[in-house]
Amino acid sequence: MKKRVIVAMSGGVDSSVAALLLKEQGYDVVGVTMRLWSSEDDSKPKNNKRCCSVEDVEDARKVCDILGINHYHLNFEKEFQKYVVDYFVNSYIEGKTPHPCLACNDKIKFDFLYKRAQNLGSDLIATGHYARIKKEYNEYKLYKGLDHNKDQSYVLFTLKQKELKNLLLPVGEYKKEKIRNLAHQYNLPIADKPDSQEICFIPDGNYRQFIIERTNPKPGKILDIHGNFLGEHEGIQSFTIGQRRKLGIDNNSAKPYFVLKISKSDNNVYVGPHEYLFQTNFNAVNINIQSNQLNLSDFDAYVKIRYKAKLFKAKIKLHKDNTADIEFEDPQRAITPGQAVVFYSVESNGEEVIGGGIIDLVNSNFHAINI
Repeated sequence: MKKRVIVAMSGGVDSSVAALLLKEQGYDVVGVTMRLWSSEDDSKPKNNKRCCSVEDVEDARKVCDILGINHYHLNFEKEFQKYVVDYFVNSYIEGKTPHPCLACNDKIKFDFLYKRAQNLGSDLIATGHYARIKKEYNEYKLYKGLDHNKDQSYVLFTLKQKELKNLLLPVGEYKKEKIRNLAHQYNLPIADKPDSQEICFIPDGNYRQFIIERTNPKPGKILDIHGNFLGEHEGIQSFTIGQRRKLGIDNNSAKPYFVLKISKSDNNVYVGPHEYLFQTNFNAVNINIQSNQLNLSDFDAYVKIRYKAKLFKAKIKLHKDNTADIEFEDPQRAITPGQAVVFYSVESNGEEVIGGGIIDLVNSNFHAINI
């Protein structure tokens, strides 16, 4: 019997070709498009770039018709609001900068969608992520996608053995150019559809306004690295580490100022010259190590601290409470609380994901913001 696989189809080229590849491989493919977000302006053309637009659903359905597979449109709005949007907003309230795709993958795709997949008669789900899963020595391991320019292994570090076992990532074995060529070859209507760039539920990119509309901003002070008062702000929600523009201060320094620290405890934002953005030591929480066989405490790894960052060598010290202390060999720019830190194996030359966590506390190297 053919194995059934539920493919999460966003209406884009990657997930569409994922469904195509799996059908070609002999799977019983079912396409599922998740309704995650809606607004009062859904019907307006300007909103067809947001997630779950009518256009996206129709694109996914058209692809399924061409491939001759069933298509379902499932509502996950309630779950998405709680585990992605609320998480996103609350992180900014805490002075952190979250990566909403992490929460969406962890809770929506690999938890709630997986449970729905079982109701549709399948233990397998598939996505259009550029990453690879290999079975080695009775365990499943996550590797970077073959196309390093499109690699998405960074946002998949939360996967555990159960998810890795039941997840298929067919496009991870190809270059992006090949994926588009396949879409053209099979006359899929999304072959030239642009990749999404913005946060899916904030298509205009104005995340500050999105957050302000959902919070009660609390004013605070903007201070320099010596604790000198430079101005006031309307709420820490509007700042992120490394930010240079829209600081709302008169900078009399010869050097531009950047956001160096966002303090929830006193509601202050600390700014200073660019060189103070470079730090070496930090703490991470919610650590997940993907292998059950690795008995790690202290180890060296290649580490990535944001989606598009390069890998750099660091020492990792794991603790029993699922936290870790990380120390880079060389200082890194703008280590940002709320972002993911992902560990890659030195033995694989940075190809295999070991695990990761969420950046929590950064040890600043100057007194004024060492709080």
